Amino acid sequence: MMARSLPLIFTGVLLNAIAQLALKQGMRQIGHFDFTPAVLWDMSWRIGTNPYVVFGLACYVVSVAVWLLALSRVDVGFAYPMLSVGYIVTAVAAYYAFGEALTPVRIGGIAVIMVGVFMISRT
Repeated sequence: MMARSLPLIFTGVLLNAIAQLALKQGMRQIGHFDFTPAVLWDMSWRIGTNPYVVFGLACYVVSVAVWLLALSRVDVGFAYPMLSVGYIVTAVAAYYAFGEALTPVRIGGIAVIMVGVFMISRT
């Protein structure tokens, strides 16, 4: 039953990763800002109306619904570690989409995560 739920779990993970990437793109468009009373209203409006931010938040909402479905079917001890696949997807996608660094240390960490996810999925 747990292995049959992997597509559901990974759909939630993928939606979460897409949300991160969309939010990052939205904030790249908006730029750096500080949370100060002087800019709070303007920045709140700019963030709340940015299409990438809105899309990213929508992906989060859908990912939570998918996650709830997954938790209704499998043990949380099995499902929760699978969230770490999101680190892999996000790091690789950020490398290609945003030119973020994928250093040997990060690649080593990704390899460790992949081994861990494989071990958990086999139980």
